Amino acid sequence: MADLQCLSPTHEPRVSDHIEHIKDMITQIINKDFGYVVDGDVFFAVDKFPNYGNLSGQRLENNRAGERVAVDSRKCNPSDFALWKAAKPGEPSWDSPWGHGRPGWHIECSAMSAHYLSFKFDIHGGGLDLIFPHHENEIAQSCAACEESDVSYWMHNGHVTNNNEKMSKSLGNFFTIRQITERYHPLALRYFLINAQYRSPLNYSVVQLEGASEAVFYIYQTLKDCQDALSQLKEEIPKDGKPARTAPDAKECISKLCNEFQAKMSDDLSTSLILTGAFLEALKLVNNLLTMLKKKQQKQQRLLVIQSLVEVEKEVEKVLDVLGLLPPYSYTEVLLQLKEKALTRAGLVEDDVVRIINERTEVRRNKDFLKSDQMRSELQAKGIALMDAGTETIWRPCVPVQQEHEADEIAQENKASSESS
Repeated sequence: MADLQCLSPTHEPRVSDHIEHIKDMITQIINKDFGYVVDGDVFFAVDKFPNYGNLSGQRLENNRAGERVAVDSRKCNPSDFALWKAAKPGEPSWDSPWGHGRPGWHIECSAMSAHYLSFKFDIHGGGLDLIFPHHENEIAQSCAACEESDVSYWMHNGHVTNNNEKMSKSLGNFFTIRQITERYHPLALRYFLINAQYRSPLNYSVVQLEGASEAVFYIYQTLKDCQDALSQLKEEIPKDGKPARTAPDAKECISKLCNEFQAKMSDDLSTSLILTGAFLEALKLVNNLLTMLKKKQQKQQRLLVIQSLVEVEKEVEKVLDVLGLLPPYSYTEVLLQLKEKALTRAGLVEDDVVRIINERTEVRRNKDFLKSDQMRSELQAKGIALMDAGTETIWRPCVPVQQEHEADEIAQENKASSESS
């Protein structure tokens, strides 16, 4: 997770360290007549909580209990859920006022979140499949224990799917982060993940991962070119303390980027729409300004271009920083890593590409352009793009011919591993 630039949680609590907090909360629920004890089990009485179902839209009268799991006849209502379960042989258990047993699934989250965050906190997250019954039950028991209990925002993420089927260990159709990052850069994977709105399902696709790799390479290459150019122009920037002017088109670009970023992030974190539109326009402007710097200009015009580059670069990096896409190391380093991953996927090493470039250069010198194009196409099919710049040829990663079979092979390996274990 650190490789994906996910921040570490402040606390990572274990249920076994909070048994006393859990028992205290269950006691409060019973004392307020929302819970009842039967043979060492403690159940929550959903009929006593009139707001049950408000989060999910599920109504008690529509619940068809018993279709998947036999209904416990000891319950007052088939929808009542366990707060505490009596001990069974071979299971961990703890002493309690109701006898030896263990916590129910839902109460653990309520007790630990109340302990670390209080009964009122801003954001509660989880997968869409947890809305009902898990989060519905959390709300009921937390509010029963404390009337002021409240979560400001419930944020439920869509699932990553494989061939439009939810990834899961039981189905064996999953990929681990480690497996993916052996072939793709972690920042490319992060780009791929945030390229969908978090509530929407995201279908795992090699083609989309290749596209994400190409996209982040373009972003970081543009910013590296910008930094390289500005580092050589430091002496041209006046140091008289007067604020430097920015070109009108750069001002407009920055304003549009800021406004669009604020609007999309404020619209339920619509990250999928941020890395297009104004963001791509800003990168295009950076490249245009870099091209202008290569031309002969009057001093004031040149200073205008330089300052515009400084300001646009600053705003682009602000967006990347918020999205967790700003590399913790130099752009040069991350670009090299992206190229190494592309070589791994192509089954090549740097020397192979250099050799092919040299052979192709000789072929072009002999004016055999048909063969030259064929050599370029063969590399492009493997995700290696050759770019001719005058007498020099460089290479960069690109989206290769679709190779979804690679993802299928990994999924089959995981499925076989899952079935054997």
